[in-house]
Amino acid sequence: MTKSIFYHAGCPVCLSAEHDIIQLIGAENVELVHIGQDRNRIEEAEQAGVKSVPALLTPNGNVLHINFGASLNDVKG
Repeated sequence: MTKSIFYHAGCPVCLSAEHDIIQLIGAENVELVHIGQDRNRIEEAEQAGVKSVPALLTPNGNVLHINFGASLNDVKG
C-alpha cells in the first residue's frame, strides 16, 4: 500500500476530519472510502483493525482512529 486510506461514514465528524486529513497529507496521498456507501469495504476495514470511523490506515498498516463518529457495528447496521 502506497497511500493512506481514510475510512468514514459521511457524518459531520467524518467530513470535518476528511478535510483536515486532505490538508495535512494531500489528496494525492490518501484514498477516501465512504463505507456507508461502499459497504463492501467494511470487512476490509475491520481486517485492517478499524474499530470506528473516521479512521486513517497508514501505508505501514497503523490505524489512527480520529475523534469518534460511529463504530463499525453501527455502520453495518
